[in-house]
Amino acid sequence: MFFQASSPLLLTSSRILAALLLLTLAVAQPSPAAAGIDEGVAAYNRGDYATALRELRPLAEQGHAEAQGILYFMNFKGDVPRDFLEAFADALTENRATPGGLADAVKWYRKKASHGDAEAQTMLGFAYDMGIGVSQDQGVAMLWYRKAAEQGFDEAQFELGEKYEQGYGVSQDFAEAMRWYRKAGDQGYAKAQGVLGVMYYKGQGVRQNYTQAARWYRKAADQGDAWSQLHLGYMYADGRGVPQDYTEAVKWYRKAADQGYAKAQFALGVLYGTGRGITQDYAEAVKWYSKAAQGIPDAQITEAQRLAREWMAAFEK
Repeated sequence: MFFQASSPLLLTSSRILAALLLLTLAVAQPSPAAAGIDEGVAAYNRGDYATALRELRPLAEQGHAEAQGILYFMNFKGDVPRDFLEAFADALTENRATPGGLADAVKWYRKKASHGDAEAQTMLGFAYDMGIGVSQDQGVAMLWYRKAAEQGFDEAQFELGEKYEQGYGVSQDFAEAMRWYRKAGDQGYAKAQGVLGVMYYKGQGVRQNYTQAARWYRKAADQGDAWSQLHLGYMYADGRGVPQDYTEAVKWYRKAADQGYAKAQFALGVLYGTGRGITQDYAEAVKWYSKAAQGIPDAQITEAQRLAREWMAAFEK
């Protein structure tokens, strides 16, 4: 039988993390403004991201702070191809970040934020939250998150919810956390939907309700959120909030496992080994345990390896 994890693995959105990664890797030395910056800014403002990327990329790689800032911002919105972002991050790493470069990038966000841009306000909040390019200040971070959240920006609503849930920069308040998570979740923000599932499951800020927990897990799982897919699988395996159905558990574990999520790979291996919801297959059990062992928390590795050895031995008889 599976039980819910005590807390989500990591609830900060991947878009914010990717943007933060690039922000923390910013190149310090300013380079002279080039003709391409005006064309790049104009292209960005009219939504022509391909042209903006073409004009700004060489400037950003040379250390042009405004070009870097726009590219961070494009990344945050998901306007830059992932393969470029990975290459760009590598290039910035090689040039090594310094405080001056971080401050230049934060200035760009502040300029956008002061004009009411909710995405920039959220990124500025994140900079203060983490102490990147500015002195760490949870109070100021909350101020910028709230400005963006009150404009209806889902990323900021999620961040506010997380702060209230954890009691960082504000008194812990599960009810207030639920309020902001729900605002983001109602807009379709998958991470917030997953956390709403947890809140309903644990009865934090709301009456415990497994049916509602499963409902919110499903909303996020349908969007491809691996953490929620795993937990929806748990619900089916346990029969909490939904009828017990190991076939459905296998389905959701597999979706998460195929994304490389170690805990889902472990869970899928268990069901292959026990033959619940799927034809018993020791070879498949060993395969999924082996995959899980590469990324599963240390506390579970020993057990996974033990079961893998037992089932491999049984398979080879």
